[in-house]
Amino acid sequence: MSSVGDMTEEIHPRNYWRWSKQDFFPEKSFEDWSNYLSALSQTTSRFKDRLVSRSDDANELVELRKQSENEMKRCLNWWDLTWFGFGAVIGAGIFVLTGQEARNHAGPAILLSYVASGISAMLSVFCYTEFAIEIPVAGGSFAYLRVELGELAAFITAGNILLESIVGGAAVARAWTSYFTSLLNRPTDSLRIHTSLKDGYNLLDPIAVAVLAIASIIAISSARRASYINWIASAINTLVILFVIIAGFAHGKTSNLKPYLPHGAQGVFQAAAIVYFAYAGFDSIATMAEETKNPSRDIPLGLLGSMSLITVIYCLMALSLTMMQKYTDIDPNAAYSVAFQNVGMPWAKYLVALGALKGMTTVLLVGALGQARYTTHIARAHMIPPFFALVHPRTGTPIYATLLITILSACFAFFSSLEVLSSLLSVSTLFIFMMMAVALLVRRYYVRGVTPRTNLLKLVIFLLLIIASSMGTSAYWGLNPRGWIGYTITIPLWFFGTMGIAVFLPQERTPKFWGVPLVPWFPSSSIAINLFLMGSLGARTFIRFGICTVVMLVYYIFFGLHATYDMAHQQIKTESSKSPEEDGGRAIRGPGP
Repeated sequence: MSSVGDMTEEIHPRNYWRWSKQDFFPEKSFEDWSNYLSALSQTTSRFKDRLVSRSDDANELVELRKQSENEMKRCLNWWDLTWFGFGAVIGAGIFVLTGQEARNHAGPAILLSYVASGISAMLSVFCYTEFAIEIPVAGGSFAYLRVELGELAAFITAGNILLESIVGGAAVARAWTSYFTSLLNRPTDSLRIHTSLKDGYNLLDPIAVAVLAIASIIAISSARRASYINWIASAINTLVILFVIIAGFAHGKTSNLKPYLPHGAQGVFQAAAIVYFAYAGFDSIATMAEETKNPSRDIPLGLLGSMSLITVIYCLMALSLTMMQKYTDIDPNAAYSVAFQNVGMPWAKYLVALGALKGMTTVLLVGALGQARYTTHIARAHMIPPFFALVHPRTGTPIYATLLITILSACFAFFSSLEVLSSLLSVSTLFIFMMMAVALLVRRYYVRGVTPRTNLLKLVIFLLLIIASSMGTSAYWGLNPRGWIGYTITIPLWFFGTMGIAVFLPQERTPKFWGVPLVPWFPSSSIAINLFLMGSLGARTFIRFGICTVVMLVYYIFFGLHATYDMAHQQIKTESSKSPEEDGGRAIRGPGP
């Protein structure tokens, strides 16, 4: 029976436009300074408690969604998700990074870079698809890792999701300005404000800020309206892409493909790690699961269908560019536009620039949708203030979460160059996808209360062997790219780790509707490839990544840990107070593993 307060809230729902301390810090630990200091004194015990805690499917699907107060509207189908896939992925990556990496690292072998990163992306798509069908909530990888790997892994991933969202939006917005100047036939940086700040941060970009704001407004208004706009823009962009491929091959010369590997295999994989950014965005589709009418059917069709076509398109576009122009002559800022100008089609550069603008606009639009839904679910878990979990009752969209990501992205876009942003984005994306593959293996081979402890120990040993051997392969490649002796140790270790899972461990859970094929080989390969590509990035990228991770952990120790601890233990008290009839006979599970 509902309390009087609950009944009053149903009759007079709380105003969405509110801004109080209770909305940001409702937990007991933050009621006053005395409670907060008491919470800090218990940091060690609380950290141990949350380290071994796990969520479950029902909690993510039902309990956490109540934090939003209003439901998101189920209005999307597989057709919407397919076009969202195109809109989310095809943008700044292919139009800008292809030229940048072909000139600086891979040369004509940039095609192989896209093949390598495409294989890795497809393996990650498989993992995402299985999870999105089983746990169709807005949280995406954050929700999946909370269930399988626990709160700390989920938090680190959540921090990287937010970093990826913020930096990704900023990178695309900066690229949008570059192509807009090309469309106006002006120098690349002519619309940016030149300052005396440090190189890489000295070109201020107000246009990027404006584009982010417009995409945010559309995303806030309605998911369905955003889908219609994405259809139209993506259809136009597809026509431009077909023109680029056909015209590029018609004017291409095979002589421009020589030398094919100017910087060797090392250049290919270094470029692959950077152009992985071109595939980033498909994980946003998984966050739309909560608004999908039939997740078990629509998500596999939308995710796998769109990503398969995108991989083929990227490879063809990369080949057409390097056939049109020798890699040393490629313009790293507006590669395709300048290439068509040089082959005697100056008018085509305007068409390409327009198509690139439309592609990047849809990336920003779909990104605004997906990133806000990630943020919403992270806020539902109280990792960040639950204020950002609120869904507007009329639009059915998370307005506050959208504004949070947009404002932070705009700050990055205003100051930072595309090169700085893309390298930082790639390492975050690769880390998240590696964690997703680990989580899938845990989901298949470990069920709490069912799997014997000896099997759990075997799984941990085999996973550590897979991860350590993959890191060893990556490290050896970075230290001695021409060597081969180290691989005779690391690759067999990876093989035996994967074989050990396949032979010595039974699968404890079978997917209900659709599952990743060839488990454990596909997820294990995803772990190896993602770690290898991470190792191909420069040292400065890992320094930035490390600094960001430290900042996230400091925030977690002082705020996130105590908020999630209070929420988890409040849920346990609430469930314990229910009668069997109220609880539907559901067993109460404590916070332990």
